[in-house]
Amino acid sequence: MIEISGLSKTFTLHNQGSAVIRVMADANLSVAPGECVGLIGASGAGKSTLMRMVYGNYLAAAGSIVIAGTDITKATPREIIALRRATLGYVSQFLRVVPRVPTLDVVAEPLLTLGHPLAEARAAALLRQVNIPERLWTLSPTTFSGGEQQRVNIARGFIHPYPALLLDEPTASLDAANREVVLGLIEAAKARGAAILGIFHDEAARARVCDRFVDVKAFTPKAAA
Repeated sequence: MIEISGLSKTFTLHNQGSAVIRVMADANLSVAPGECVGLIGASGAGKSTLMRMVYGNYLAAAGSIVIAGTDITKATPREIIALRRATLGYVSQFLRVVPRVPTLDVVAEPLLTLGHPLAEARAAALLRQVNIPERLWTLSPTTFSGGEQQRVNIARGFIHPYPALLLDEPTASLDAANREVVLGLIEAAKARGAAILGIFHDEAARARVCDRFVDVKAFTPKAAA
């Protein structure tokens, strides 16, 4: 479902004489349907960079990222948007939404764009599952606490049965009860066949849901190692 081959990444420092920094070289990784692969490595090793490349936020210098037959490195913006709508979900650490949009609409939006007739009902069910009080559903989640915002992100990310999922610290700001809810959602996604690539600093969580681990240090360019 997710196939990464020969992937490389550079950054150009325009404020430092356009110096080019090689941060990743010849990365190879695959994630099968129903599998959860955890990215590990020291802070700054490239875990988030790799995730952003898979999602299409960062351009690759070389190589390919094929998801359900679409190569992200060669896809047009329109193709990437279509892939994100139907195939590739992403749960980030941080909530980024338009201010003043009600929480229920924020969570329902992925299904609304697909014309799903039960989008709001499904959003309401997930908000209950992640323990967001109903009195908050008409408010913008931009006013919520960090843990509440993360749970809104999680509800939004799991509302559609994406065949591929990217998870960036999905349990980072959660208490024990909500952490258990999220781990249950991940396990259910695996059971239905989702291919999941994630970053988990919570060692117990990653031991529970990950089938194997990939150390991104292996993708560090030799000169930068």
